[in-house]
Amino acid sequence: MATDLTDVRGAIASDEAEKPRRTRTLGRTSTLAALVLGVLVTIAITVAIGPADIAPHEVITSILRHLGLGSLAGDPLPPLRDAMVWELRLPRVLVAGCVGAGLAVCGAIMQSLTRNPLADPYLLGLSSGASLGAVAVLILGIAVALPVAAFVGAVGALVASLALAGSLGRITPTRTVLAGLAVSQLCAAVTSFVIFWSSTGDSYREILSWLMGSVGSATWTSVAIAGGASLVISVPLMFLGNVLDAFTFGDDSARALGFNATRWRWGLLLAVALLTGALVSVSGSIGFVGLIIPHAVRGMSGSGHRFLLPASALVGAIFLMWADTLARTVFSPRELPVGVVTAVIGAPIFAVILWRTRGGSDV
Repeated sequence: MATDLTDVRGAIASDEAEKPRRTRTLGRTSTLAALVLGVLVTIAITVAIGPADIAPHEVITSILRHLGLGSLAGDPLPPLRDAMVWELRLPRVLVAGCVGAGLAVCGAIMQSLTRNPLADPYLLGLSSGASLGAVAVLILGIAVALPVAAFVGAVGALVASLALAGSLGRITPTRTVLAGLAVSQLCAAVTSFVIFWSSTGDSYREILSWLMGSVGSATWTSVAIAGGASLVISVPLMFLGNVLDAFTFGDDSARALGFNATRWRWGLLLAVALLTGALVSVSGSIGFVGLIIPHAVRGMSGSGHRFLLPASALVGAIFLMWADTLARTVFSPRELPVGVVTAVIGAPIFAVILWRTRGGSDV
């Protein structure tokens, strides 16, 4: 009888211990579902916003008809309004969403791998390398598509950063950061020299817009590049939360948990470089997204990467879609580079995050 009573008490204690876990899992699932809904609502609203008034239900009608779901939509839009939605505004909003999601995921991963809360996707010189490749195409007339040149430049900067860090001995987070800083400064200097030496006339405006970040020239090809890279690279990365959790406490902890720290770090850095290069190639350098979004999500949910990565992607997509909407409407008919808007919004937010965590050990 005593044994039965002990078993019952043990079962009750186990069930009570499971309740907080189930509640937490349910809460995070509900949060992700709400964020997915937020992304869809944001797309409908931001596409509708512009000089010509278009209602959100017209946006939905146009999208459904182009997807072959006309039976679920209302009456077709006039050709001009339909073209405004499908050919002009929707590609731009989707590219902004894909870039925001990808940069947020890359930022969260870089902060984990380097154990540096100030890390972002551009830490290893990726942005400067992509800028150098893009400027070479825009000014020197190299017969390579701009996205290809920017992508090659980003990957080249990563290889140079890791090679420099490796030449100093064992690759550590500190050496990686310092090597990335050196490569970034070198690429920025070369880019400035090329602009100074070769740029003439209106090319300055085009270059400046790209360097500050812009999705104003987005097309369905841009959607394919940014969306394809996000699906092929970001989605698999979201299933590696346990690996990134291990890296949070250092290489020794990762090895103790059975992970090959060196192999995983190289693989994850390469994935981040490939994704960042693809995103930067269609949007230019957009700052603060990969820096502040993971911090904001981590503050709401903790540091577990299985929730942090998908939540950061969704919040990053919503953030950049609204930032780009502000960029193209606040000073209409003139348009700001979206990188200016993210900096204006991101810098104060990051200052608040630093202030709130000033007593902790994370920063």
